[in-house]
Amino acid sequence: MISADLVAQTRSQKVKEIASNLGFEDCRIADAQTLDVEAGRLEKWLEEGRHGSMNYMENYFDLRVDPRKLVPGAKSVVVLTQNYFPSEELPQSTLKISKYAYGRDYHKVIRKKMKRLLSELTDHIGEVNGRGFVDSAPVLEKAWAQRSGIGWVGKHSNILSRDRGSFNFLAVLVLDVQLHPDDPVKDHCGTCTACVDACPTDAIHEPYKVDGSKCISYFTIELKDAMIPTEFEGKFNDWVFGCDICQDVCPWNKFSVPHQEPAFMPKQELIQADRSQWNQLELETFDSLFAGSAVKRAGFDGLLRNIRFLASSKDGNDGED
Repeated sequence: MISADLVAQTRSQKVKEIASNLGFEDCRIADAQTLDVEAGRLEKWLEEGRHGSMNYMENYFDLRVDPRKLVPGAKSVVVLTQNYFPSEELPQSTLKISKYAYGRDYHKVIRKKMKRLLSELTDHIGEVNGRGFVDSAPVLEKAWAQRSGIGWVGKHSNILSRDRGSFNFLAVLVLDVQLHPDDPVKDHCGTCTACVDACPTDAIHEPYKVDGSKCISYFTIELKDAMIPTEFEGKFNDWVFGCDICQDVCPWNKFSVPHQEPAFMPKQELIQADRSQWNQLELETFDSLFAGSAVKRAGFDGLLRNIRFLASSKDGNDGED
């Protein structure tokens, strides 16, 4: 008689095989449990107001910390990574957007792959009930990435891998079948404080703790106010959508290799856009340039606000027109 553990191991190998065939760089597994320690950290982070105006972070707290409330009978959490490190960054003559937004919206690309993974898994092991999540539901992806051994949470709060750095999308698949869990990995940040020292808005107010309400990504994407606080003028370093500073300076990202996903390649129009074109951005151009892109999250008015904020900051700092 085949033992339950052997069945779980065999199923786990099949999950990882399918994931690899679909283009996921890594696939690790954790048991579906309550995230007790992480729940306490999240609660304190919210109480301190580190989430700024992202009030949705306060919702569905019980679902965020217990995957079994998202998928009845859940036994395993599968964590997947998709590399998005580009072969080349956008030229310095243009304004900056985060590397993850160079191409097609990752939610759409990865969600499609996860549906295929679940379908193929059902074909191989029988009926499987589960749900896939890609940064759009009450799931603590980073916590599961750490528990499953994908990597460790760096001082910049991103998941770090010794082999792949941090330029990786995270996706979570919660299943009602028992799989064999992987072991967590150790923290390898050591005494390095490169990310803490480099953050221009002091969002990383201490190692491993990020004040979301001070992050450039928060201001340029999540903040819906008509104005960005003037106290941050001159600190955005040309970032108009998101920010990669803390990842760019991280020594572990010297191991990042260019992705092989065509959907994440930037349009030629984006590569060729210079500052004057950004400053004269119109709605029609925005819709065309960022069709199917994560930049749409900021909206035309939001992106225009960001562009004007950079322009006014530059004027205030050096007197340029």
